[in-house]
Amino acid sequence: MTDDSSIVDSIVRLSTTSRAVEALRRLQDAEEPLDEVLTRVAETAVKAILDADAVTITVLPKDGDAHTAAFTDEQMVEVDTRQYESGRGPCLEAARRRMPVRVVVDVEEDRWPEFVAAAKAHGVRATLSAPLLVGDVGADREMVGSLNVYSRTTSAFDSFDEELVRLFTVAASMAITNAQRWQQTRDTVSQLERALSSRSIIDQAKGVLRLLYDLDADEAFAMLVKQSQDRNVKLYTVAEDILEALRRKDSETGAAQRVDTAMTDP
Repeated sequence: MTDDSSIVDSIVRLSTTSRAVEALRRLQDAEEPLDEVLTRVAETAVKAILDADAVTITVLPKDGDAHTAAFTDEQMVEVDTRQYESGRGPCLEAARRRMPVRVVVDVEEDRWPEFVAAAKAHGVRATLSAPLLVGDVGADREMVGSLNVYSRTTSAFDSFDEELVRLFTVAASMAITNAQRWQQTRDTVSQLERALSSRSIIDQAKGVLRLLYDLDADEAFAMLVKQSQDRNVKLYTVAEDILEALRRKDSETGAAQRVDTAMTDP
C-alpha cells in the first residue's frame, strides 16, 4: 500500500512539471528565434523535474554532426560532447530509440565508458534523456534530438520522472515546432526583401548606364554582367558601386568618369 508521503511527493512533482508545461504553452505563442526558444526550453526543464541540476538539448541535424544547441550548465556540454565523439551515450540512445533513457552513471561504465568518465568528472550521478520531435503528431515527425536532464544525486530519477519528462517534451516539441515555423517564415521574408532590394539597385544602375552611355536596357544589363564577370563580384555589388560613385561629390571628374572608375576598379 502506498504511504501518504509517497502520494504527497508524487503530487508535488506533478505540480512542478505542470507549472513548467504551462510556461511552455505561453512560449508557443512567442515570436522568437529558434535558438532563444531552445534556451528557454532548457531553462524551464530544470524547474520541471525535481533533483535536476542541469539540462542540455542535443540536436541531430539531417546533414551534419550532433551538437548541443542549448544548456543551463556549460560543464554538461562536455558530457554531451563525449557522447557525440564516441557515437554512443544516453542522449543519442534516447534520440535513436525515440523513448526516454534513464541512467545511473555508476552502473554504465561497460556500456558507455566515454560518457561515464565525463559524467563523473563533472559530478553527474544520474541522467534522464527524452527524444524531442517536431511537426504534427504521427510516425513521420521529424527528429530534433533529445532533452537531457543531469543530476548530481544517484537516486534522482525514477519511472515517474520518465513520464513527467515525456509530458514535458511533448509541450517542448510544440514550442520548438512553432519557433521553427516562425523562423522559416521570417527567413523567407528576409530573403524576399533582399531580393527586391537587389533588383531595385540593379535596375537603378541600368538606368544610369542607359542615360550616360545612350544604351538600351539589354545593352546596359550586358554591361553590368560583363563587369561582374571581369571583376569576379556579384552583379549587385557592381550596381552598388555605380550608384555610390554617383553619390560621391568630386569636383574634378564628371559623372561618367566616376562611373567608369567604379566599374573598372577591382
